[in-house]
Amino acid sequence: MLLSLVYFAVRCLLRLLTVRDRGDAAREIEILVLRHQLCVLSRGRRLALRRSDRILLAAASRLLPREIWRSFPVSPRTVLRWHRELVRRKWTYRHKRPAGRPRVAQETATLILRLATENPRWGYRRIQGELKKLGVAVSATGICSVLRRHGLPPAKRRDGPSWKEFLSQQAAGIAACDFFCVDTVWLKTIGHYPTSV
Repeated sequence: MLLSLVYFAVRCLLRLLTVRDRGDAAREIEILVLRHQLCVLSRGRRLALRRSDRILLAAASRLLPREIWRSFPVSPRTVLRWHRELVRRKWTYRHKRPAGRPRVAQETATLILRLATENPRWGYRRIQGELKKLGVAVSATGICSVLRRHGLPPAKRRDGPSWKEFLSQQAAGIAACDFFCVDTVWLKTIGHYPTSV
């Protein structure tokens, strides 16, 4: 959009120059193009046109008759290619936002970590529900990514000792306990309370 406005302004300025002198309009624009060509060539060995150079040459090409185009440093095909590139750039602009879901805010992430460490049995959904009560909207996937990023495993692995750890810790108490239970002929149970040895 900005380039088209600059192009339009340059074209209007060139037109104003030609209105001043009606007879030699094409010659003045040709002189302007040749002077600009000298400026471009004095920059370096290779013909490297900037965006401003392209705008000036494209605007001047609209005001000059075709037989004078031989004084241009570029061919009409090149000017048309510049126009195609300009249109392509207009429709294939880069998105300023990064792709994907935005990250969870740092304050929310610290709150999630605090809830997860203080309540090891809470899963993603429970943490999400508690945050919703506080007015913070975070998806379960967002909570999962925050916990994963900080090295906290899912709730099932955080909720305490495994069966092997439990049995090894409680082995002394389990060995001292006997679950005495006898069923009689009349299907009555005798001694169904655990007794300590």
